Amino acid sequence: MNMKSPVQLREKKPRLGTWLSIGSPVIAELAAESGFDWLLFDLEHGCGFEAALLPQLQAIRSSGAAAIVRVGAPHPDLIARVLDWGADGVMIPHVSTVAEAEACVQAAHYPPRGRRGFSRTVRAYGYGLRPPAESKLPEPIIIAQIETIEAVENAGKIACVDGVDVLFVGPSDLNFDLKARPKLAKRDYAVCLDHVITAAAEAGKSCGILTRDAAELPALRKQGFDWLAMDSDLAILRNGYRKLVEGFGV
Repeated sequence: MNMKSPVQLREKKPRLGTWLSIGSPVIAELAAESGFDWLLFDLEHGCGFEAALLPQLQAIRSSGAAAIVRVGAPHPDLIARVLDWGADGVMIPHVSTVAEAEACVQAAHYPPRGRRGFSRTVRAYGYGLRPPAESKLPEPIIIAQIETIEAVENAGKIACVDGVDVLFVGPSDLNFDLKARPKLAKRDYAVCLDHVITAAAEAGKSCGILTRDAAELPALRKQGFDWLAMDSDLAILRNGYRKLVEGFGV
């Protein structure tokens, strides 16, 4: 639906995105106009309901920003629906095993690779005005989130799953899991990051992470992350409002 195709998105190059958690089409449009390469619409922890997603996708239609939707869980019906609505790809949280990664791919792809149902009249195909040739069906970007100790250990195998395009570290969840289950952790957080980066690179896949500090971006790029997400709409507004209040001296 937008200016970037999945083929272009699979090219190995740095891409800057941001988290959209509020569910506002105006904020989505502003973020897209600001020049981000990709936008993450968060249905896992975000404030917006599923029904609020379609207006946001419509708001960024004419931009060059890719639309990635994080579903709350790998439910095949939800994955298929957001792709039918025009998302360029999906991010799935807590992908810890090869079987879970394969299930995500199955839900996002049409037969014979997957089990997604096909309709020519969905928004992604212009409501029937631009149906794709069955020999050239789109292959959505699939981003598997690495957020657990098991996911780190299985990162190499997950990266090798045909259809998984990006291993994306969830820093909050991974840190939490390492602290909650220290007896199972074979690596500290920093070593986990290096392990995931290496696993993605050896499989010819991209690797991503979310950061809240723009000063970290150059180091993260040098480390090997190429799908980088900078902060969220909610955090940017929160921090901006706090600075205004603090500047007033109250």
